[in-house]
Amino acid sequence: MNTDSIACDERAAFQLRFPSIFDTRSGYVFPCDESGRVDMDTLTERVRDSYLYARALVGREYARPVLERCFT
Repeated sequence: MNTDSIACDERAAFQLRFPSIFDTRSGYVFPCDESGRVDMDTLTERVRDSYLYARALVGREYARPVLERCFT
């Protein structure tokens, strides 16, 4: 599952990308602030679960997250 569609929207100027270690075309992306903090209170339950999943599997399924500026 890829959450690119929720990362760069009118609320977020930055995104936190968790690239897959095994498949360069997949990973997770979440809206965040300029420090890389994700406001979990603003995420839907499904997206929040995906964020926690990606965070828990860093080093096993996903690479360390990368902070990126959104250009929409």
